[in-house]
Amino acid sequence: MKFHTALRPWAVRRLEKIEHINMVVGIPCYNNDSTIEHVIDMVSEGIAKYYRDLQVLIMVSDGGSTDDSRELARDKSVYPFIEKIVTIYRGIPGKGTAIRMIFEAASFLQSRVCVMCDADLRSITPEWIKALADPVLRHRYDFVAPIYSRFKYDATITNIIAYHLTRALFGKRVRQPIGGDFGLSRSMINFYCGQDVWMTDIAKFGIDIWMTTSAIMEEVNICQTYLGTKVHDVKDPVESLGPMFRQVVHTLFQLMEDYSDKWRRVEGSTSTPTCGKIINKEPKAFTVNLEGMIENFKEGFKNLSALWENIINPQSFAVIQSLAKQKRDNFRLPTEDWAKIVYDFAVTFHRWKRDKGKLVDTMRPLYYARIASFINDTKDMSTQQAEEVVEKQAQTFEKLKPYLLEKWDKE
Repeated sequence: MKFHTALRPWAVRRLEKIEHINMVVGIPCYNNDSTIEHVIDMVSEGIAKYYRDLQVLIMVSDGGSTDDSRELARDKSVYPFIEKIVTIYRGIPGKGTAIRMIFEAASFLQSRVCVMCDADLRSITPEWIKALADPVLRHRYDFVAPIYSRFKYDATITNIIAYHLTRALFGKRVRQPIGGDFGLSRSMINFYCGQDVWMTDIAKFGIDIWMTTSAIMEEVNICQTYLGTKVHDVKDPVESLGPMFRQVVHTLFQLMEDYSDKWRRVEGSTSTPTCGKIINKEPKAFTVNLEGMIENFKEGFKNLSALWENIINPQSFAVIQSLAKQKRDNFRLPTEDWAKIVYDFAVTFHRWKRDKGKLVDTMRPLYYARIASFINDTKDMSTQQAEEVVEKQAQTFEKLKPYLLEKWDKE
């Protein structure tokens, strides 16, 4: 069934009564009953502290939570001058559909700015609302991406592939392209609402990278803003990030198809203007399942090595073969080989005639191998020192872009 809107009829009637709003703060939500009250509290405090003179709507867009998220969100009090709507969206399950409903509400109400905040945040403060909204309201930016201080093994999809590939392909250094917390102008909201992606896989986990890449490729006014430490519900790469990896990487590879005429002409990268003050604070550490990642890779090698050999360049495949025999402490996948492997899969995706999602799935054990290698390389480093390693990796992806172009253009 194709939904022409993610808004339920009763929500539309409520919006019609509100008529107009200056700011919408959207909170996509799914089974977040341990954090949703805190997020609404901080959003409400931020609005009261910095935007008391504006008409503001807090909209919780729920994916059919089976815990108490909706009930807690509905019962949570906010300042009396703030509107609040808590509703289930319509459409295919996923964060993208939750965001679609928020965008449609913001567009309907002709909101000047839309701020997005994840529902699992534990570190959000009232200042986050100002940091995300002010660049739009006061400095006329269209797209505001976050910069967080995160533990070195948090955000592995960002630190291992999404940041590097986005930067090398599209030429903008947006450090958190799938950060989850954004500020958007009215024109940006209207642009997103008009795109025909809302019944596709992008409406699952691929929405954040799609939003960021589209903003870069459409050449709108982009900035980043410092938010400080991000603490949220930690997701183990082996147990929890499989579906997210598939959606983010599938979306990135699909965006390469959609914007190939543009990214193929991009050389190097440029920095993105950054607002706010740097907040240097060592984030709280957490344990990662290094053994599980290595075992997952080795199991993948057993089952997929014949396919990998047809995709990966011979030099890097020889490294992969050697890795399958390595023990924990000597387990290292060099950055150059990892970059070439990502590019090899992107080129294969470009030509693949079968199920492209399954192709991306076959790449996941290699992603675990690269995380394990990164952990070994940075185990004795501070988060800031590990960040310098991430930057060097991104530079390697840029340096090897000619390798991608040569293979991409070869018939």
